[in-house]
Amino acid sequence: MAHFAKVVNNRVVQVIKAELVFFDTFIDASPGEWVQTSYNTIAGVHVNTETREPDGGEALRYNFATIGGHYDSTADAFYAEKPFDSWILNTDTYIWEAPVSMPDDGNGYRWDEDNEQWVALS
Repeated sequence: MAHFAKVVNNRVVQVIKAELVFFDTFIDASPGEWVQTSYNTIAGVHVNTETREPDGGEALRYNFATIGGHYDSTADAFYAEKPFDSWILNTDTYIWEAPVSMPDDGNGYRWDEDNEQWVALS
């Protein structure tokens, strides 16, 4: 089985799991299009379902579609909603990135949008 996203005005409104042949006879009266998405694709890389590590498979549309997310038909890419106004979409991965890298010291952090910085969790 595969996953398909219903896209209306570049927004994902529904995600279903179905066989490709389902669409041979499926009649959808509502506007939009169905676009295949892959649960195994993250940031443009195909990953193993269990380990989430790259497995050399063929990536499909950069990321798994999420309801409320976006589909860019020109880039043929799914990506999530913008989490913060200051974040920038990386068009190599179609993942939103903070304008400042999160510290890589093993501690937990949250993004402080007002100050545009990472704040350590207590």
